[in-house]
Amino acid sequence: MPLRSTARTSLVDLVIEQMERLITEGEWEVGAKIPAEPVLVEQLDVGRNTVREAVRALVHTGMLEPRQGDGTYVRASSDFGAAVQRRLRRAEHLEAYEVRASLERDAARYAAERRTDEDLAALRGALAERGRAWDRGDVAAFIDADMRFHRAVAAAAHNSVLAELYEHLSDALRATLQAVVGTPLPDAVRHQLDAHTAIVDAIEAGDAEAAERAALAHLTEAMNALREPPAEHRAGIRHTHPEGDAHA
Repeated sequence: MPLRSTARTSLVDLVIEQMERLITEGEWEVGAKIPAEPVLVEQLDVGRNTVREAVRALVHTGMLEPRQGDGTYVRASSDFGAAVQRRLRRAEHLEAYEVRASLERDAARYAAERRTDEDLAALRGALAERGRAWDRGDVAAFIDADMRFHRAVAAAAHNSVLAELYEHLSDALRATLQAVVGTPLPDAVRHQLDAHTAIVDAIEAGDAEAAERAALAHLTEAMNALREPPAEHRAGIRHTHPEGDAHA
């Protein structure tokens, strides 16, 4: 006689599906704290054990992350994204950048061919916010704006598979970017205003080859610096922003 799922297991599965949908549709954003257990119990109209099992299952996949004494946070927008995060945590920063470069090169090329006026507005807005965050010395806001800029490039490519892959990769890259913030690199490499502006200009001009070159050049500069930092940095001298460090 074959085994059958119990009603309780089916209820847990339904709660898991609802929670996954809240995450994948962006109602629970990556980095956000999910409602406390009593709130979930009331909203879902299920028992505490059901909620706990559902949360435990999503923690196991890597989509949720419990923080002792603080609550549970969204770690990735899908189980695939969580798997990418786990893999990137074992990767060298340079390896992560090489993968990122491959995706961004193609994204920039397609964006130049397919971008809309709305895409350009999103790119210009993210670029402006990136500059403002740099000027304030706000590292967290700078990283957020930089990621938003590159997500906008991926979105402008109008390829849903590429955009989803980049979204999962960028979720995982946040931790990598935060780690790279502490790497001793010159301000010009950290900020890269001209390089990012060149990407947008090429996309706006519809020049696919220039957009691809600009995207690749932007990341190649950072990768070269990671491979072999300048001599003064190897000697212990650092170039820093007056109020903090940032790198994209």
